[in-house]
Amino acid sequence: MSRHSLALAAAPNREGRSNSSTADESDTTGGFTISDLARDFGVTLRTLRFYESRGLIAPARSGMTRIYSGRDRARLALILKGKQLGFTLVEIRAMLANEDKKGGESGDKSASVGGLQLSQAQVVEQLELLRSQHSEIEDAIAELEASLARFAKA
Repeated sequence: MSRHSLALAAAPNREGRSNSSTADESDTTGGFTISDLARDFGVTLRTLRFYESRGLIAPARSGMTRIYSGRDRARLALILKGKQLGFTLVEIRAMLANEDKKGGESGDKSASVGGLQLSQAQVVEQLELLRSQHSEIEDAIAELEASLARFAKA
C-alpha cells in the first residue's frame, strides 16, 4: 500500500485543523508553501508540481513561490485518496470537476469515500478492477514463491 494513510483527509494540518477545512479558513492564515504540503502529505515536491502541471491544483504565485490555499490542500487530499483507491488522474480530474460543478451539493445518488463522491457504478467498477488486479498479483506471488522454492532445493 502507498505511504499515504487512510486517514489522510482527516489529518491535522500545521494549524491543527483537519485537511477538510474550507478555503476561507485557510486563506486567512496566508496559505501553505509547497514544502508544507509535501511534508504534511508525505509526497515529493515533484509530485505537487506534476499535479499543478495537470491542472489538478492551482496555487497562487508570489514571485516564484507557490502559495497553496485551503482549497488546494483539500483537493490534494482528494487526489491522493483517489490514487489510493486506484483511480487514474483522468478519472480523478473528472470527479473534481464534477464536485466543482455541483458546488459540493449531491443531487445524484452517491456515496462519500474518503471525501470523494462516487456513484454506485463507479464503486462497482473500481471494485471489479481492484479484485482483478489482486488476483493477478496473487498469481504472480505464487509463481515467484514457487521459483524461490526451487532455488532453495538446488
